Amino acid sequence: MRVSTDPPQILFFLFCLTACLPGGEAYRIASDPSSVARRDAFLARPVKSAPRLNVVVILADDLGVNDTSLASGGAVKTPGLDRLAAGGVLLQQASVTAPLCSPSRAALLTGRYQQRFGHEGQPHERYARNGLEAFAFRHFIAGGDWQFHRPVAPDLEDVQRQGLPVGELTLAEVLSRSGYATGAFGKWHLGWNEASAPHRRGFDTHVGFYEAYTLYQPDLKSPDVVNQRHSDVSDGFIWGKGRTGTAQLVRNGVPFEDDGYLPDTLTSEAISFIEAHRAENFFLYLPMQNPHTPFQAKKALFDRFVDEPDQNKRVYKALIASLDESVTRVLDALDRTGVADDTLVIFLSDNGGALYTHAADNRPLQGGKFTLFEGGVRVPMVMRWPKRLPAGTQYEQPVSALDIFATVASAVGAELPAGLTLDGVDLAPYLSGENTAAPHEWLFWRAEYAQAVRHGRWKLVRDTWHGTSALFDLQTDPGEKIDLSASQPARVQELSVAWEQWNAGNRAPLWPHVMEFRFSANDGREFWYPL
Repeated sequence: MRVSTDPPQILFFLFCLTACLPGGEAYRIASDPSSVARRDAFLARPVKSAPRLNVVVILADDLGVNDTSLASGGAVKTPGLDRLAAGGVLLQQASVTAPLCSPSRAALLTGRYQQRFGHEGQPHERYARNGLEAFAFRHFIAGGDWQFHRPVAPDLEDVQRQGLPVGELTLAEVLSRSGYATGAFGKWHLGWNEASAPHRRGFDTHVGFYEAYTLYQPDLKSPDVVNQRHSDVSDGFIWGKGRTGTAQLVRNGVPFEDDGYLPDTLTSEAISFIEAHRAENFFLYLPMQNPHTPFQAKKALFDRFVDEPDQNKRVYKALIASLDESVTRVLDALDRTGVADDTLVIFLSDNGGALYTHAADNRPLQGGKFTLFEGGVRVPMVMRWPKRLPAGTQYEQPVSALDIFATVASAVGAELPAGLTLDGVDLAPYLSGENTAAPHEWLFWRAEYAQAVRHGRWKLVRDTWHGTSALFDLQTDPGEKIDLSASQPARVQELSVAWEQWNAGNRAPLWPHVMEFRFSANDGREFWYPL
């Protein structure tokens, strides 16, 4: 078919095309009234004092288990993280509840599986507004391992309501009720509306950004920064958005500009917070962007890796070195202010390394970000608590980011609302050796059709959309290379039944996804994940 280049005819053609394509799908985000009432009642309680204990949670972004020297032969020497582990416990089988940013963070800060309250996927600021946009996105923008899911046109009010549901209680709110000063410095990614913003969810101070990303350095021509772009569908959006809209820097919701290198700016803010509250209990949440895209590295750190011939990987390594600099500066600040012995420090990543950047390498684990294989959900994790946990030790049992909430709440003697179900456990007695049992008998994952369950050494991964599944023995096959489902049908049935029982108490996702990511497993079978 030949289409005229005459403008009126082009417009008519586009109008007809739009009319012939599917339209949007309506949906509504509604908060659970009982959860809202429970949270409101809790926040109305008088503040109670807690024993002397500061809490610091440092969260990396897309950091793989082999990216640092916490792992034998890790890609980057990280003396700050090594110092933290030398004074605490290295958790060798730590996992998160989702292989992508937002739902993983929702679980971490609530201590609850995010599926309980519908925060199952990434908040989306932009949907296809009509059939023409959907057609263009599907055929001209998405490609490779990225697939456009379906055209949706939710109401603007519903888009704005995406984020951590107002009925969910955060760790910051619990610690505020225990007399803590609370500060968050970095990436939020749990909603950008007023009700979801960190300074409305228990943090006295937030300095950072609401989006999944922002620029490390806004001056793209700065001689002090090396920029490295990628060809995947998300990278163009990141660079194009810059520091505008939800990617702009804010201080308690008020935009501000900063021309410094982002990790250094956020770390300086965090250190100022430590120094200002050294005489009282404080909770410092430091969700860094490193080494998430966009790849912008400090030139001084980039120059450190002269032996790396691949510039893409060299920038990636410099981002990890920058992350380690931040860890070192925070540890130095705790020492300098004399509060290190009274501080529980926790370090982890929000998910595994992002293989689509062609810089991360999660091997021998299979998969990475956007997959439910171990490379996507297994993360580096360290806990240091000088007065409670043995220094320089390793813990081999499976633990979860869910456990952070329960561990901290127990440590400070926090009174939680009646009826609040936590899915994490207090790790202190396990890591100290007082309890020799496994902290978790079962661990579960769900992102619509992408599902997984772990029971001890056994793990079942399945994609119910495409009818693909695999069973692995993680004790003998941590790289998930050998599918045992054909020879272990009873085991598959046992894990499937347990997953269905767990899932019966969950909610449907509160908002729809926009994309799917395709991953080819070791045996060539495809598994998809909704984004």
